[in-house]
Amino acid sequence: MRIIVTKNYEEMSRKAANLIAAQVMMKPDSVLGLATGSSPIGAYKLLVEGYKKGDLDFSDITSINLDEYVGLPADHNQSYAYFMRENLFNHVNIKMENVFLPNGMESDETKECERYDEVIRSHGPIDLQLLGLGENGHIGFNEPDSFFADGTHKVSLTESTINANSRLFNSIDEVPTFAYSMGVGSIMRAKQILLIASGEKKADALCKALFGPVTPEVPASALQFHHDVTIIADEAAYALIAKR
Repeated sequence: MRIIVTKNYEEMSRKAANLIAAQVMMKPDSVLGLATGSSPIGAYKLLVEGYKKGDLDFSDITSINLDEYVGLPADHNQSYAYFMRENLFNHVNIKMENVFLPNGMESDETKECERYDEVIRSHGPIDLQLLGLGENGHIGFNEPDSFFADGTHKVSLTESTINANSRLFNSIDEVPTFAYSMGVGSIMRAKQILLIASGEKKADALCKALFGPVTPEVPASALQFHHDVTIIADEAAYALIAKR
């Protein structure tokens, strides 16, 4: 596990974008596991800039996203499908037939989880998996639990996650309470993992994930057992670790 500490979000984003760009350049047909949320927006912006400069080519890249809200159609402005189009896909030359996300409108939980697991199996292994970090230690939408989920599953979102995501909706009542998420097992099968964390609100979760016991109560702690993990955290997110 490599830990890189940056001054701020901007530097974190730049270093993360550099790692992803290097993967794209070294292996033009890479399978990227991509994440949503506020953490990767800066990195995606820099990747778009790299493409527009002619430095990056996404034409043979495959993207497999971590998760999607249950009950939101792909054209809803808070769906993760919409997020990825607005922040990355619409601005680079990735082929949309090579872009995969869970279908939040599929009501048959078993059918959708089996379908997405097959997507991961048939297009994987994931070469580089990008992760954010929830304030409660979640990765993807793998919330604190009594066990580590292996494959894709339907998750009941915790109150803390719903509250954290409510800033993006008109009211907390509009926030979906369920999501489809890639499992921790699927994440751990990626060849390389890149986790990014920014801000003091992530400090406790990051400290527990990297230096606490490995427990499904802190899903990100499973990363301690992965063979190739890079953590990029700004000083605010790293603050509690620095005090150890």
